[in-house]
Amino acid sequence: MTTALLVATIGCIVANAFIAGADYLKAGFVLKNSAEVGLPARVLPYLATLKLAGAIGLVGGLTVVPWLGVAAGCGLILFFVGAIVAHVRARVFYNIAFPGLYLLLAVMSAGYMTNVAIG
Repeated sequence: MTTALLVATIGCIVANAFIAGADYLKAGFVLKNSAEVGLPARVLPYLATLKLAGAIGLVGGLTVVPWLGVAAGCGLILFFVGAIVAHVRARVFYNIAFPGLYLLLAVMSAGYMTNVAIG
């Protein structure tokens, strides 16, 4: 189980770094999705920074300070709960699985980092 959680944590890092890059570049699918859920394009760099900070925090948790990884995982959980709320409020359900998957990865990462931090 620990190996699966480590793989999920690495997947969470890669996925959040990728989507942060897409947010910074204002990729077409990002602009379309943010418009559908009612987010103005001007907030994308801020959201990207939060995702990238979460990914960097998880790396820091894996390599230096495990509690940093716990904090990063919890921050990503809150972020993606907010993303799901935004989808539900806007009634955009056809692609709600994407923030759901990111949320699942964040939960697994926070769990793994907590396990590492506790020892």
